[in-house]
Amino acid sequence: MDLRRDVFQAIADPTRREIIGLLSRKTLTLNGVAENFTVSRPAISKHIRILSECGLVVIRQQGRERYCAANLQRIKEVSDWADQYREFWKGKLDQLEAFLETQK
Repeated sequence: MDLRRDVFQAIADPTRREIIGLLSRKTLTLNGVAENFTVSRPAISKHIRILSECGLVVIRQQGRERYCAANLQRIKEVSDWADQYREFWKGKLDQLEAFLETQK
């Protein structure tokens, strides 16, 4: 799996995480996305461009409108990658808990 650093930079920003959450529920135009935020339309466009460049959002042109949708498969890849570390640390913490129980 090829997870580029920019995917993690993209999801590090709270506004971009909100955009992904919004688009995971429904496809919206760029204006439709911007209506949900207090920041400017150009700022939202920049966020959408970053999300699109790393594959987290797909944009399709329909007539004069550009529609945005979350690429849930790409988000699942990020989640799957993080799961391996979640399981590792869960195992380590379970071992620590068992060790501490023996020390009582």
